[in-house]
Amino acid sequence: MRTPRLYTQQTLEVGSMISMDKDAARYLSSVLRMSSGQMINLFNGKGGEYVGEVDSLSKNQVTVTIKESLSNDRESSLKIHLVIGISRGERMDWVIQKATELGVHTITPIFTERTEVKLAGSRLEKRLVHWQQVSISSCEQCLRNVVPTINSAVSLQQCLDTKDEGLKIVLHHRTEKPLTELQNTNNHVTILVGPEGGLSDDEITLAESSGYSAIKLGPRVLRTETAPLAAISILQSLWGDMG
Repeated sequence: MRTPRLYTQQTLEVGSMISMDKDAARYLSSVLRMSSGQMINLFNGKGGEYVGEVDSLSKNQVTVTIKESLSNDRESSLKIHLVIGISRGERMDWVIQKATELGVHTITPIFTERTEVKLAGSRLEKRLVHWQQVSISSCEQCLRNVVPTINSAVSLQQCLDTKDEGLKIVLHHRTEKPLTELQNTNNHVTILVGPEGGLSDDEITLAESSGYSAIKLGPRVLRTETAPLAAISILQSLWGDMG
């Protein structure tokens, strides 16, 4: 069995002992049937990975002693910022999960003209916490040690007002310019993708006036949960760590 790998918000230092919450304890004791003396890997999203030994384990609490620090670095040199229109159902979860696996650095959910999801106040805050947890769980699985940042949801205009560095692209199936024609000079790329129904023509024009290059990925129209993942894969192949 592969050594279990868990996220914790706590500071991790070799020689220290930490106590983890009941969710971690329940997973290790009830799901994996682990016991004292077995090893787990831990990360806190700030880089680096640690080997810990389980000291005590119950259904509600687990204590772990940090034994070793590992210098595993699985982050791409290409910093990708995904700006994605909020979509319905599980589509947003899917995009965040898979974008994390593909190495995205930052994700910003946005409200657009065609966004059908109505979120505000406490409902929006709960959803942001949920999306961050989706990203954390994906990091546990794909062996990333740095958790992508999930920014607060904003309007498209608010997002465009933020001055991202590097190459900026907006996916637009009615243009003829392919992604491979673009040049990346500083390893920072922002990808703008609309929700179901895509971005309106006015929104595409607005993005272009803010420095975004409209590009298409091919002859087929891709769904909102497919398009960003295809674009990220191409970008990582061109300038990142996938090949």
